[in-house]
Amino acid sequence: MSELKSEQIKNVEKSLNSTNTIEPLNAPKNESEGLILNKFSLYETKTRFYILGTNQNEEKYRVLKIDRTVPEELIITDDDVIYSKQEIVQLLAMIEDGNKISGGLHRIARFFGIIGFVKFLEGYYMIIITKRSAVALLGGHYIYHIDDTLLISIPGQGVKIDKKQNEAKYLQIFSQVDLTKNCYFSYTYDITCSLQHNLSRKPGRQNFLQNEMFIWNYYLLKNGFKSFKSSWVLPIIHGFVDQSKISIYGHIVNVTLIARRSRHFAGARFLKRGVNDEGYVANDVETEQIVHDAKTTSFYLPPGRYGNKPSFTSFLQHRGSIPLYWSQDTSTMAPKPPIHVNVVDPYYSAAALHFDNMFKRYGFPIIVLNLVKTKEKTKRESILLDEFTQAVSYLNQTLPQSKQIKYIAWDMARASKSEDQDVIGILEDIAEYVINTTGFFHSGAEPTINAMRKSGQTGVVRTNCVDCLDRTNAAQFVIGKCALAHQLYALGILSHPSLPFDTDAVNLLNAMYHDHGDTIALQYGGSHLVNTMETYRKIAPWTSHSRDMIESIRRYYSNSFTDAEKQNAINLFLGNYIPSDDQPLLWELPTDYHLHNKNNQVMRPLRS
Repeated sequence: MSELKSEQIKNVEKSLNSTNTIEPLNAPKNESEGLILNKFSLYETKTRFYILGTNQNEEKYRVLKIDRTVPEELIITDDDVIYSKQEIVQLLAMIEDGNKISGGLHRIARFFGIIGFVKFLEGYYMIIITKRSAVALLGGHYIYHIDDTLLISIPGQGVKIDKKQNEAKYLQIFSQVDLTKNCYFSYTYDITCSLQHNLSRKPGRQNFLQNEMFIWNYYLLKNGFKSFKSSWVLPIIHGFVDQSKISIYGHIVNVTLIARRSRHFAGARFLKRGVNDEGYVANDVETEQIVHDAKTTSFYLPPGRYGNKPSFTSFLQHRGSIPLYWSQDTSTMAPKPPIHVNVVDPYYSAAALHFDNMFKRYGFPIIVLNLVKTKEKTKRESILLDEFTQAVSYLNQTLPQSKQIKYIAWDMARASKSEDQDVIGILEDIAEYVINTTGFFHSGAEPTINAMRKSGQTGVVRTNCVDCLDRTNAAQFVIGKCALAHQLYALGILSHPSLPFDTDAVNLLNAMYHDHGDTIALQYGGSHLVNTMETYRKIAPWTSHSRDMIESIRRYYSNSFTDAEKQNAINLFLGNYIPSDDQPLLWELPTDYHLHNKNNQVMRPLRS
């Protein structure tokens, strides 16, 4: 084995012995930041962890060092040097030789990415991805599902740790966030942002500008890395990803659904309702519907045509709780607890912040589709209807006519029980209005007959019912069905932008949105969808009604008996609550209100 050059050995030793953390967020770009790492090995000595990261072809390597001697601190050294395979073998031999007296160097894991770092009351832990599976392919970029993870204690053996009585309890709560359910990542594609956003910037991982509200491991990554442009940083989203292939008139088309759940004001159904004082709402989910010609394999080939890929289309929708301060009293043990508007906000400041954020994310206009009930024997949902209607009316007074919130209120539940109302027909009319108003993204030239249509989506439809689950998902499917027809038309596959029900393409999309809705319902409500498209199309058999009753009971049980533990786990994972000796224990807090609402007395006007 040849020796490392003397100058390189000096550089390696200097890097390995350095205790400086990595460069800050505004650090200059370098070659190491552009290297895509997707295979990792974890080695340990008595005093350090060494993580080796390499690219797909295992031609280039980087090294990350983690100190194991100071449990109360996380000391990470990012070596900027890019090594060849031969050089990394020599480096490992050097580390092995230098640690013979204390036990040597041992490889303890091969893995696929670092989720992040967390500390409770004792030392730090590292969470890594040990199993993955590819679930989608977009323009040559794989999207993976996390199949298994491993949590590793960082302090080494023999390191003196001040033992804490409640460390094991926090570890048990943290482990209740199951990262193997509905968590996704990509090494080369920014899944926190829309296709429209990603194709509007130059290719390359160093140009990622992640949408931090959808980075589910944001807090865990921030504990270990000061730069989100680091090659070691791997953002994950929590939500839903599904991809299906279908043949339409001889064209093979891929349909992809990506749902991104916001990390802000996240939690379980009855414990997270409405809005917090920063304008973030409960059950905030962005759903993207991507339709592209399957024969197109890359965004960036052929060279010189970046940003003009006529085979890719995308449409965005949004769901989120009604942006008012409201809650439900679960102490009565009623299946449908009463609804209360908790805080009188005469200027609708929280709603203003919420829509302000939506304008920045999606542009104008924002179309609100409010599906709560309008008439009830005992006022419940209609309390929110009246208040939300007033809120939108008030906020529109501060906006110019061209940028006002477009508000549609429709009692979908009442319509579905009526014999003379066509629920699907009404939703299809709303869907056509939405598509014609916001448009959708098409990366490339339109067919000549459609050349005047804008190629990008501006604005979004924001759908809600009370839970933003059953009615919302059915409405989103019908809007998605309408968008699919327009997307296929833009790709030159359909001669007219319309698709009837009970065709292969619509049945496929229906199945995808059903899985999408089930997943979101399990994440937020603790059960599957109660009402499906068959319910609203009025073709559900009695067995379906029985299933709906069972799911209602499951949702009620989850909300009544397991949501408190679920909420504690989410708050711990997302960093809403950070354990320390000088504050109350997480499980002894009477409420987590202060974790999500810090200054709700502040009233701010809506910015135009």
